[in-house]
Amino acid sequence: MNTQQTHVIQKTKGIVASDGAGVNLTRVIGNQDISFLDPFLMLDYFESEDPNDYLAGFPSHPHRGFETVTYLLAGKMRHKDNQGHEGVIQAGGVQWMTAGKGIIHSEMPEQENGLLKGFQLWVNLPKEAKMADPSYQEFTPDEIPTERRGEHTLLKVITGKTSQGTVGPVINNYIQPSMMHVQLDEKNTTFTENLDPNANSFIYVISGSVQVESDEISPLNKVNLRELAVLTPAQQISVTALQDDSAFLLLSAQPINEPIARGGPFVMNTQQEIEQAFSDYRNGKF
Repeated sequence: MNTQQTHVIQKTKGIVASDGAGVNLTRVIGNQDISFLDPFLMLDYFESEDPNDYLAGFPSHPHRGFETVTYLLAGKMRHKDNQGHEGVIQAGGVQWMTAGKGIIHSEMPEQENGLLKGFQLWVNLPKEAKMADPSYQEFTPDEIPTERRGEHTLLKVITGKTSQGTVGPVINNYIQPSMMHVQLDEKNTTFTENLDPNANSFIYVISGSVQVESDEISPLNKVNLRELAVLTPAQQISVTALQDDSAFLLLSAQPINEPIARGGPFVMNTQQEIEQAFSDYRNGKF
């Protein structure tokens, strides 16, 4: 039976990695600590003021069978695909791309210097949707609603609905996701929000440090800067800032509970489907 209040069962700082044409990043989900948190396949965090860490970007590459989410905190990235879609993701903006049956796209920094900071998240699709037509949901910072609670708490709601009724613009009926960026301006400020007790949830601390309030006394409940904390299924989360200017992402989604086969940029249900994806890509069917 799910407890009312969540607590932390696992933490990781991730591992230093490189992807694309040599972009330096930290892989927080998809590593030896947390290989998978259904339906979250991968989470990368990148932050650098050194152009050598990001200028190479992510040149054209294919995807099939899942969704990619880019959420920028600083900088700009231009994306382009083989379906004729092109645009720029700005700081505070989000792109939720459904790769579906196949797409070839690139994401390249729209800057030659300065800070580039943000997240790349891979979200699985159920079998019924893996071969859907590719699609995008893109929102500028101004299109993402905010919710203020008291003097010291500000939420950006990317997807899902808060307990106070704010609804994020991204629509996903497969996993009913919730994605919020929570800013706690002052130490000892507490944020409380409802959770789907059937979902898998985690937080990632962007700045400062926080305490996940729980009856379960555990050192795991203190989550420091650039740590990801996996939460137990529960009906509610309460988080208290341990420093001024603490902020974190809260993500939650219903597990798909289906077999997973991975092959580079493809995520399907069987190895045969992975081999078919490589064949289709080689034969120009994307």
